[in-house]
Amino acid sequence: MSDQLAKRVRLAAAAGWWTILIAAIWMTVGWLSTLCMLRNKPDWVLWAWGGKEFLTWDEVHSITLTVMAMWKLILFALLLATIWLSLWARKLKRSA
Repeated sequence: MSDQLAKRVRLAAAAGWWTILIAAIWMTVGWLSTLCMLRNKPDWVLWAWGGKEFLTWDEVHSITLTVMAMWKLILFALLLATIWLSLWARKLKRSA
């Protein structure tokens, strides 16, 4: 039972690290595209988000900044959980 648990925890930690890597790449691409969007300010962005009568570019900037900050907090929580799983897997391996 202990060996099986150690293997599952180790695999969960590995999956967590891959998820963090993919999420970090995804966030970087999203951040770069947001920078391009906020610099160029294309009209279709305001139209896609509800039209110029509902949003201004300052509001779009505020919304994108808030969304990116929330994603970073989620990624940080995932990072903490993955570190904990990695340390627990190492402890289980030593005790087995």
